[in-house]
Amino acid sequence: MKRLNFVPSLFFPILILFPSSILLSGCQSAYYSTLEKVGYHKRDILIDRVEDTQQSQEEAQQQFQSALEHFQAVVNFDGGELQTLYDTLKADFDKSQDAAEEVSSRINKVEDVAEALFEEWEGELSLYKNQSLKRDSERKLRQTKQKYQQLITAMRRAEKTMQPVLTTFQDQVLYLKHNLNARAIASLKGELRNIQQDINQLVREMQRSIRESKAFVQQLQKG
Repeated sequence: MKRLNFVPSLFFPILILFPSSILLSGCQSAYYSTLEKVGYHKRDILIDRVEDTQQSQEEAQQQFQSALEHFQAVVNFDGGELQTLYDTLKADFDKSQDAAEEVSSRINKVEDVAEALFEEWEGELSLYKNQSLKRDSERKLRQTKQKYQQLITAMRRAEKTMQPVLTTFQDQVLYLKHNLNARAIASLKGELRNIQQDINQLVREMQRSIRESKAFVQQLQKG
C-alpha cells in the first residue's frame, strides 16, 4: 500500500503546479486526479487520512487526560504561586482546544475523500461488461460503505465528547482569570467530578473510534 507520508519530495513539485486557492476551495477533484497520476488513489488517501485521524484522537485523549491531572493539581492547591497555577491551566485549555480542532479537521478530510471514492466507485459500476464482476464490486461497495458509516459515526460521537470538557475548562479559566485567589480555587472542587466523568466518557468514545478505524483500514487493505 502506497503512503503519501513517504514521498514528500515527489509530491511537493506537484503541489506547486496547483494554486493554494484550488486546494482550499473545495475543488478536490483536481487534487485527487493529480495524485492518481503519480499512483496515489482515493483508497490509499482514505487509508492515510483514517490513520492520521486515529493518531490525532490518540494525541487528543492524552492531552485531555494531562489537562485533567493539572486541573486536579489546581483544585488541590495547598500553597504556592497562584499565577503559575492559572498559567498552567490556561495553557492546558489552549492545547486541548487545538487538539480538538485537529481531530475535527482530520475527520472532515476523511469524509471528503470517502465521498469522492464512493462516487467514483458507483460511477464505474456502469462500465462493467462482466455481470459477475459487477455484482461482486457492488457487494464490496455496500460492505465498505456500511463499515465506513460505522467508522464516521464513531468518529463524530467521539468528537462531540470533547466539547463539554472544553466548555467547562473555559469557564474555569475565565473565572480564575478575574478571581485569582485561594477561595476561587476552592470553589472549583465541585466541578472536578463532572470533568472526570466527561473525560472518562471522552476516552471511551475515542477508544471505540480508534477500534473502528483499525477495522476499517484492515477491510480496505484486504479489498
